[in-house]
Amino acid sequence: MIKIIRNRDVDYVIVAIPKSHKHIRVIIKLNDGTIMIFHEATIANIVRAYVTIKTHPIIKAVKLSKRCLEERKEGYAKYQLLEENLPEDSILSEVDRILSEVR
Repeated sequence: MIKIIRNRDVDYVIVAIPKSHKHIRVIIKLNDGTIMIFHEATIANIVRAYVTIKTHPIIKAVKLSKRCLEERKEGYAKYQLLEENLPEDSILSEVDRILSEVR
């Protein structure tokens, strides 16, 4: 299923550290009643990619894919969303293909 989420589709967003937790959660409730809960690591990865594209003078696309890391820095989750080593044109073609399915 493909769903485009616009500001007008969102009832509210909550960003908080739940009691008895150490990490941020982002909760998004949509008009249709769907509630999505994101872990801090997921949001951090999205923000990292967003900042890269927004601030880099050349980069226009980044694809993050799930990887299982046995070796990692202390405190980091075993599963990470890491940048794929793909040509930008390949990523942009995938974006166009996915967006064409919603039209």
